[in-house]
Amino acid sequence: MPEMIFVDSSNVEAIGYDSATRELHVRFVKSGETYVYYEVEEWVFEDFKRADSKGTFLNTNIKGRYNYGKL
Repeated sequence: MPEMIFVDSSNVEAIGYDSATRELHVRFVKSGETYVYYEVEEWVFEDFKRADSKGTFLNTNIKGRYNYGKL
């Protein structure tokens, strides 16, 4: 699992990125569960880190665009 970065969000607790596998890890506040999104470009992760709203960014730029699984 990559290093997780805690973010200021009511929905997303922490995010991490593994550039070797191009996996984006997202841990949610309410459930505490971590999901992995596959084949995510690094620039998407960088934009995700800078997004004012992590939940909005996740919903509009990641969900539905990348395959994912729950850890």
